[in-house]
Amino acid sequence: MNLRAGLLKKEINGIDDIMFATSHNNRSIKEGEKVAGTRIIPLVIDEKPIKHIENLCSKESLVEITAYKPYKVGVVTTGNEVFYGRIQDAFGPVLRKKLQPYGSEIITQVMVPDSKELIKKSIEKLIEQGAEVILTTGGMSVDPDDVTPSAIKELGTNIVTYGAPVLPGAMFLMGYLNDIPIMGLPGCVMYEKTTIFDLILPRVLTGEIISKADFIELGHGGLCLECKPCTFPHCSFGKGV
Repeated sequence: MNLRAGLLKKEINGIDDIMFATSHNNRSIKEGEKVAGTRIIPLVIDEKPIKHIENLCSKESLVEITAYKPYKVGVVTTGNEVFYGRIQDAFGPVLRKKLQPYGSEIITQVMVPDSKELIKKSIEKLIEQGAEVILTTGGMSVDPDDVTPSAIKELGTNIVTYGAPVLPGAMFLMGYLNDIPIMGLPGCVMYEKTTIFDLILPRVLTGEIISKADFIELGHGGLCLECKPCTFPHCSFGKGV
């Protein structure tokens, strides 16, 4: 499940003598886990602010907890080196491991060379086969030979962002082909423990539509400090403003 606390939290904390605290937004939680707490600070308080807060809460949720949905995921792995067997694909096992906790699964992974037409056809075929989320790996840098982003765009995908203020993961692509999320994954997802993909994937798997503004907010806290040992998600990475 994913946690989100709305702007109502700020309004309540602007009222004297009352406080409301939550865990960070966009955090995976488990059943029974503490997510919020409130207190009336003095021993005695006037009834008026209590009534005001009750009125606010009758119109808007203080905290929303959204369950993850089981998605069918299609993966397109691009690159001549992998396609022709010169190197072994290492993305597939990583993606399966990252999807498993959320109840989603890869239905098909296809290997294609660095060809825009073949990449486009592969994405279309995966969607025909029932894929509800598309992940592409390889060819996501600014090298002229890397054609994955242009192939995704030429399909008519609404590109939300190509690039994110997050390290590791600056060359991440997010878009929607009709209502199907398409993510272009930079190479760091394959070898770094925690990246932009770990911040965005859980939100996509709740059905949330990710906007450009969501990526902009990630800049604050978007630098992974590569702590040893890694304590993610119990750290500052990706927590936003």
